[in-house]
Amino acid sequence: MSRSAVLSKGRCWSKNSGATMKDIVRSVTRVTDIMGEISSASDEQSRGIEQVTQAVTQMDQVTQQNAALVEQAASAAAALEEQAITLADAVAVFRLADDNITLSESLNNGVLSVAKEATSVELYSK
Repeated sequence: MSRSAVLSKGRCWSKNSGATMKDIVRSVTRVTDIMGEISSASDEQSRGIEQVTQAVTQMDQVTQQNAALVEQAASAAAALEEQAITLADAVAVFRLADDNITLSESLNNGVLSVAKEATSVELYSK
């Protein structure tokens, strides 16, 4: 091979290696960009998961508060039922005009049906 042929071949390899290096740099830059996008998406996903966790925690707290309120309401209804029965017993001596039924019997029938409806609330737990 002549000296000029070797030089020509060397120049061709040099040009090819320069183009190859440019391709490598472009590829590395692209990979770096993709890694940045993945990192950004991962951060955004973490924030989203944190928000969902906070929402679930808040819903759990509200559910517990609601259960406590239902329990308090049931307790109050039971106390009212007891008070109504006591009141009915206190007025048991009175009789209605045209009837042989005592006032307390009449009150008990109405009060007990209302009290049963008020205390028939089902409590749900986790």
